[in-house]
Amino acid sequence: MPNDGGVSMAVRHIVFLLVLLVTVTFVTPTLADDDPDLDRIPTETTAAPTLMSSKNVNYLADAFSASGTRNNLLVKLPSRPPASWGNWLFLDTRDEWRPVGDWRLNYSGRLNVRTANTLPFPSHDNALNEMRELFAEWQPNETTWIEAGRINIRNGVALGFNPTDFFRPRTVIDPLTADPSVLREDRLGTLMVSAQTLWRYGSAMVAYAPRVTLPTAIYQPGNEPGFDPVLDRTNAQDRFLAKTSLNVSDAFNPELLFTHAGTRTAIGANLTAPAGHASVLYLEWAGGVRSNLIADGFHYGRTTGTLPASVTALLPNDPGSRFMNDLSVGASYATENRMTLNIEYHYHQAGFSSADWRRWFAASAHRGSIPGVNAALWYLRSYARDQQEPIGQHSAFLRLDWQDAFVRDLGLTALASIDLQDGSGFMQASAAYHVSRAWTLGGLIGGSYGGRQSNYGSVPVAETLLLRAARYF
Repeated sequence: MPNDGGVSMAVRHIVFLLVLLVTVTFVTPTLADDDPDLDRIPTETTAAPTLMSSKNVNYLADAFSASGTRNNLLVKLPSRPPASWGNWLFLDTRDEWRPVGDWRLNYSGRLNVRTANTLPFPSHDNALNEMRELFAEWQPNETTWIEAGRINIRNGVALGFNPTDFFRPRTVIDPLTADPSVLREDRLGTLMVSAQTLWRYGSAMVAYAPRVTLPTAIYQPGNEPGFDPVLDRTNAQDRFLAKTSLNVSDAFNPELLFTHAGTRTAIGANLTAPAGHASVLYLEWAGGVRSNLIADGFHYGRTTGTLPASVTALLPNDPGSRFMNDLSVGASYATENRMTLNIEYHYHQAGFSSADWRRWFAASAHRGSIPGVNAALWYLRSYARDQQEPIGQHSAFLRLDWQDAFVRDLGLTALASIDLQDGSGFMQASAAYHVSRAWTLGGLIGGSYGGRQSNYGSVPVAETLLLRAARYF
């Protein structure tokens, strides 16, 4: 696999990113911008309505997607290809109630009705209820909060990959976008008890999430339990988290984290610092003793009864555990016309090296005709996606966000994920136009590229188009 994609490839990706952004701009509805109701729309919304910061946001939406697939994959899919089209009609609810005194009740969920060319209709697979959050909050004083229930705790200062976001594994269900900022909001919370307090020199927080069930097999798109809270995704092991932030100065407030999950312990840190009046530098790091992704994936497959024990020898790897690092380092630059650019480098030590990729393709070429081999190879990619981990060791991430782009109340977002080991990548551009206080229209286009023996060039979906409309109430 080529390893000299480097700087020239990164420049090409930035050009492609800007082309996608301009493309989405001209296919977005250019509706009038003189409606007075538009002044009351939250400006935090960019690529999707789910980014609104209000605790009370309710809307009915419909989204239709069409995808093009690759037919010349070197590692053949073990089952049917992904859906070429799909439609989601969903009711999204985020509400907060104050029943008495210092108590609050919070709920976040989405009720979906799904159809696709791979889903029979009508069937139980067409309905899916995602209970993202349901928790009670007690604030005994101005600086202390105690919460209990299903809570979505998000950690990290980076955008594309958050090493310190320790509650992210297995939380994303049926995503409609690849934007990590949206996925952090729309994912499942974890059943836990947490407490947070503020003090003169910073803040401190602790959380405990109990194990309530055993690990289960990875869900495939379309076969998620319809109305089950799927606590097997979020509470299959005991987990503990502690973190503190320190007010070292007005411009420097480091955050330190400690977590223990199952038999593993990890530590992490989040650092940010201004670099001029419009730029911010940031670093997010986590480290702990663990196995690499191949060993972890095969172990999880055996534990859940998905893979036979013989697959251990399918790909040469080190099954032992050692201290491994995850890192996101980046910079953010904001302009006066409400445009923000983020550039990040990601390092995931447990991910595939260039040699691992060569062995992944070679295993299929030499033994792909043996039943179960390709299924085991694709299982590793499904496992990485389920854990919300990068599958490769070295990658770059770019994100461009533009509020009030060209016309008022038009939000544009473009992003790219680039595998620095082989030069392949994925790009997505999205737009959301707030027609009025009640209506938002939007869409996205995305696609992956690369050689047949590359990370993104070997995935089945080559390009995707999604159109959506939302009615707020």
